[in-house]
Amino acid sequence: MQLLRGLHNLRPLSGGCVATIGNFDGVHLGHQAILGRLRERSLELRVPSCVVIFEPQPREYFAPDAAPVRLTRLREKLELLRAQGVDFVLCLTFNRRLRELSAAEFVRQVLVEGLRVRHLEVGDDFRFGCDRSGDFAFLVKTSTEQGFTVEAATTVEVDGMRVSSSRIRKDLADGDLHMAERLLGRPYRLSGRVLHGQKLGRTLGSPTANIQLKRRKAPLNGVYLVSTMVAGQRCNGVANIGTRPSVNGDGRPHLEVHLLDFAGDLYGQHLDITFHQKLRDEQRFASLEALKAAILADIAAARAYWLGQPLD
Repeated sequence: MQLLRGLHNLRPLSGGCVATIGNFDGVHLGHQAILGRLRERSLELRVPSCVVIFEPQPREYFAPDAAPVRLTRLREKLELLRAQGVDFVLCLTFNRRLRELSAAEFVRQVLVEGLRVRHLEVGDDFRFGCDRSGDFAFLVKTSTEQGFTVEAATTVEVDGMRVSSSRIRKDLADGDLHMAERLLGRPYRLSGRVLHGQKLGRTLGSPTANIQLKRRKAPLNGVYLVSTMVAGQRCNGVANIGTRPSVNGDGRPHLEVHLLDFAGDLYGQHLDITFHQKLRDEQRFASLEALKAAILADIAAARAYWLGQPLD
């Protein structure tokens, strides 16, 4: 898969493509259904597939403080799209210039002249262009005039409810990792590089890997049973994700992972952390001794869980 940044880098698509447009946050089952149809059209028309995304995402541009928390950062999203067999990802900077494009100009500049699109897959509620003036009906009319086809994505449901990124965010916030996994088609993961932290865990008898999240907000908060792969081996553990209220946190989310019976050096490594079950919410403790006791209890619960013993 090749990442293209900006319309000026579209020479690889000069022969045309099939495309879809959206945030694709989480690359959940609904997104996967769209990408599956995109692969089919790509084979039929013998042109590559392209996913168009935006950075920042539109709601982050208009209201950064009120925008929903991301399920996946750009790096994670690209890895998931690659796993779905996408040929190209076009990442457009969402700025004032793009925001002010009319729907007609967006079609002309991005779809026709830029991508030379042969077929477009979008949701039937897709809106685009200045003030969201373009919709699916506009695309159908314009596609006939411009010589490409357009198809509306079919809604994917689980237990009679539509699969969506917002639904998954709620499930994660509620601690329902099982339902989030069903909607994603995989367990929920966060990734990042291991950095040097305060090294407080060592003094409390539970050394942790401090994972760089590069997020203003995180979709999870609390203590979780987790696993990761290190040097080809699965390592189970327990993790805290939150603002560390007991140790003068900086207000930003931090992910700290204690791997059971692991003694190696993880600094500088990029880890994918898989979340399996929530143990408890993050708490503020009155003393380091109380914090230490809670951490040891969490580790004991994690050890029991991974040995197959039920949690209380």
